[in-house]
Amino acid sequence: MFNIVSYVIFLAVSSYSTVDVGRRCYHAGTYYLNYLIHDPELCLTINKILLGCYYLINLGYIAISLTTWTPIASAEQLLSVTAVRIGNMVLILCVLHYINLFALYFLRKKKS
Repeated sequence: MFNIVSYVIFLAVSSYSTVDVGRRCYHAGTYYLNYLIHDPELCLTINKILLGCYYLINLGYIAISLTTWTPIASAEQLLSVTAVRIGNMVLILCVLHYINLFALYFLRKKKS
């Protein structure tokens, strides 16, 4: 029973955060890419590709997390396991976001 509750919590939080952060980064990324590249059509294309990759990475992580879930025997363990899974997802996405920012910045700097 605890595993099902944990799955539901994890899927709800990860789904909401995936969609919300994806939208925010997509809209804010448009301005950042326009600042770096100065080509609106190329910026839009790059931004759509980044959003698609972002969603695919999230879906992959969620699928892997659900297949490697450990059995949960108590409410304490439910909170602990769910928090660790959500925390891992957020940290991985944060690292990937900054890698994208730095890569775009350095590619722009190299181009200039």
